[in-house]
Amino acid sequence: MSLADQAAARILIADDEAPARSRLRDLLDDCRPRFPLAIVDEARSGREALDILAREKVDIVLLDIRMPEMDGIETARHIATLPEAPAVIFTTAFDAYALKAFEVNAIDYLVKPIRAERLLAALTKARAAQPGRAALEAAANRARRHLAVHERGRIHLVSVADILYLRAELKYVTVRTAAKEHLVEESLTKLEEEFGEAFVRIHRNCLVARAAVGGFERGESDGEAGWVVLIAATGERLPVSRRQQHVVKEFG
Repeated sequence: MSLADQAAARILIADDEAPARSRLRDLLDDCRPRFPLAIVDEARSGREALDILAREKVDIVLLDIRMPEMDGIETARHIATLPEAPAVIFTTAFDAYALKAFEVNAIDYLVKPIRAERLLAALTKARAAQPGRAALEAAANRARRHLAVHERGRIHLVSVADILYLRAELKYVTVRTAAKEHLVEESLTKLEEEFGEAFVRIHRNCLVARAAVGGFERGESDGEAGWVVLIAATGERLPVSRRQQHVVKEFG
């Protein structure tokens, strides 16, 4: 296929520093004669990047790693949940992050100051990548700070620190905060592996945030006399299964 016949790659720049975004725009302009592209938008944070991706078709994200609130590694993990995940090319001044970048299966990793030839090579690699290769895989050794909730065509980020409990229901997990409930299509077992330090299992279908536990009371659990856990923020009482009643002693 000739250069003229190639569809322009739709690119999103995500970096919290304006000079860095400006530098990438200039570099992309330098690449344009040899790589058809269109800059869809710019984002100043991971959250803003996800908002843009929810409403715009993007083929490649140039994603900074060091960003406030939510870094590029976590942003990439949320990008992976999109139905058509774009390719991600990390851009950063910190090469110590290189290994983690490839642990999430990034297409490439560019260390600032970035050169036009190096960027062009990364863009070309992203275009040539197999569809499955472009989708990112979660890094198994790093817990997220947010869960991505897909609602009405948008991605909402729920801070893990705000979650009171996680309860499995059929193919979904209910994410309960003091304000409302959300549904995520994730495995409760995998969530326990990822957030085990902050949550405790009280039942085969429920994990409770340790910080949300207001105490334990005698009550009915699975139809029998047992223990229930009191959720301080909402006053809810959740049953503790017979198998998990040892958690009562942990908090004693």
